[in-house]
Order: sequence, then structure tokens, then C-alpha cells
Amino acid sequence: MNAPRHLLYFEPVHKRIRAEFGGETIVDTTGAGLLFETGILPVYYVPESDVRTDLLTRTDRTSHCPVKGDAAYWTVTAGGRTAENAVWGYPDPIAPWLKGYVAFYWDSMDAWYEEDEQVFGHPHDPYSRIDILKSSRRVKVSRNGEVLAESSRPVMLFETGLPVRYYLPREDVRLDLLEPSKTTSYCAYKGEATYWSHGGEDIAWTYERPLREAEPVRDLVCFWNEKTDVEVDGEPQERPESPWS
Repeated sequence: MNAPRHLLYFEPVHKRIRAEFGGETIVDTTGAGLLFETGILPVYYVPESDVRTDLLTRTDRTSHCPVKGDAAYWTVTAGGRTAENAVWGYPDPIAPWLKGYVAFYWDSMDAWYEEDEQVFGHPHDPYSRIDILKSSRRVKVSRNGEVLAESSRPVMLFETGLPVRYYLPREDVRLDLLEPSKTTSYCAYKGEATYWSHGGEDIAWTYERPLREAEPVRDLVCFWNEKTDVEVDGEPQERPESPWS
């Protein structure tokens, strides 16, 4: 059976969703929907009636999506600041259930909240989760024949759609072979990561102040499976194919 190459799925969100910009609450809704679209992170679509449209100005920008329709755009102005073309919607959508809804570029807003808790990175996907488990399996990490870490007390993190990640105590990692990197990144489920480099390339990271769900990996070191050679109980692991390969 051949599945469609591009799918849309719109699901109600049973949470209060808010967005702030320039000291103003731009969105405050209990009627949001989460749009799942092939190859794209989920996006909140919110009813126009729950948006501060008095702070929005329609622009000349347009775009076309073959499965959603022709998009119109708005600029947000608040607190003496401007977020250009930060909002889009489909006045006459191909997907009729998008009519009356608009969406925001996540990073254009200052803060997003689900209920009273701030959410970072992107909306939480109810079909994506992390499981974090202590293990006694022996994990060895090497690169170009040099052992960078070896531990029999890994914490294994299983995240939907991603390779298994092995978080190791710093005492079991050759930190003398690594250099702290200036790179940082943010995960909606784990928090802000800081990185370690080897040979001028970022190959490992740490969550020093993880979000609640990721507390068990606080201060542990995890290496890219994609950039290192990993053995588990003496068995070499294939380097996975992922966006970080």
C-alpha cells in the first residue's frame, strides 16, 4: 500500500497556550490546535479571536503551500519592538479546518507557555517522549582509536525517533582529551546543552541545568554516536544515520 507523500494532521490541544512579545501577551488561548506535517516540527495554530490583532499589521508577503493554500502574513509590534512577518494564516485554506487560525514563528516571540510553565524550542509533541534508564551495561567510546570514555554505569536515554544516547559520569570520561566548546543548543524536552570538542569538532554535550524530565542526566556527558565509535558490552555499535551524521 502506498502512503501519501505529504500528510497533515490537526489535533486539538487541551492546554492553555500563551505567547509574549515586547511585554505584551500576544496569544492567550485554550482553543489551539497542533498541526503535524510531514518533515516539519509540530506547530501551534491558534484562533484569530484569541490573538491581539490590534498589535498585528498585514504585510505584502505571501507564500503558497500545495497542501495548505496561500498564506498571508502579519507583523507584530509591541513595546517599541517589531517582529516582521512573524504571523501567518490561510484566509482561504485548502485544508478547511485551518480557516480562522493563525500560526507564529516560534523564535519571533519572547516566550511561550503551556499553562503556567514556559516551553522552549518548539511545542511539545504528545507523540514524542524520552525514557531515561540507569544501566550496568559497559559502554566504551573511542575516536580514531583513542578511548575517550569507558563506563559500566551509563544512563541510557531513549527518545522517540532518535538513536539511543549513552550519558556517562564525568569521572568515566577522559575530559583531559576534550575541550569545552562555545556551542550551545536547546531541546524542548531536555533543556540547554553545552558542548565538548575533540580535534576541533563538537562531539559531546552536557545538560548542566536540565528540564524536569531530564533531571537524571544532569552533568553527565553524552557523545554523538554518529561521530564516535561506541561499544556496548564489547559489541561495536553501528554509527546511526541522523541529521547529525
